[in-house]
Amino acid sequence: MRNRTIYLLLLPGALFLTIFMVIPILLTIGSTFFNEGSFSFEGYLHYFQDKYFIGILLTTLRVSLVTTFICILLGFPVAYYISKVGTRTKVLLLLLSIFPLLTSSVVRSFSWMIIIGKNGVLNKLLLSIGLIEEPLNILYTPTAIIIGLVHLFLPLIIITLIGVLENMDEDLLTAAESLGASRLGVFTKVVLPLSMPGLVIGSILVFVGSFTAYTTPALLGGKQRVISTFLYQNATTLNDWHTAAIVATIMIVITLLVTIIMNQIAYKINPKG
Repeated sequence: MRNRTIYLLLLPGALFLTIFMVIPILLTIGSTFFNEGSFSFEGYLHYFQDKYFIGILLTTLRVSLVTTFICILLGFPVAYYISKVGTRTKVLLLLLSIFPLLTSSVVRSFSWMIIIGKNGVLNKLLLSIGLIEEPLNILYTPTAIIIGLVHLFLPLIIITLIGVLENMDEDLLTAAESLGASRLGVFTKVVLPLSMPGLVIGSILVFVGSFTAYTTPALLGGKQRVISTFLYQNATTLNDWHTAAIVATIMIVITLLVTIIMNQIAYKINPKG
């Protein structure tokens, strides 16, 4: 009886997701295998033999991976500190961490354009103190996209890590130190494995968000194409929905593969996690 009640409660959400997400995705993927009424892999073969598309795909992967790595490096210490402070301070720091999520990505992107543009705040500052002789070319490059994406997704990895780190038993850390482990040893043997669930979830959120983001790459990347802007160009500008569906399917497959790989890495580091 209890199981039946649980299934009935799940039914509306499951139907909604099936009708409005699962079925459209399956129809989109299925349409990519038919060209002029016949089953064919020609669309995929064409794009994986196209150097221009491969360049876009590799650029997108590089931007997403670098963004994820930087978010981990910046987010882990912040999350660890927030998880150890008092309740009032923790609430304040959490609000400050979440605050960037309350600002539109368009507003944030335009703010970074003002900061890192050739005549922006950063270049003017570096020129005035004599560190550079000519303005740095940051805007409309992959570096600019990475900066914008880190700003966009850093709060996600901080939030997911805080939930894991604040539930970590301090006695385990004390026991490890009493047994002669160094601070680095405590981190690598205790803290890192125990925080792996939050780290994996946060990394997946950051990677998938970076890989599929459109607004930030479109504004900060300019003519620098990533796979999301390439998809948008084909769907709206060129009105080539078949190509857009192929690109979307490739994005779905890659995100699934990366998710599986990250989970496997987490399992090897912490088999009991």
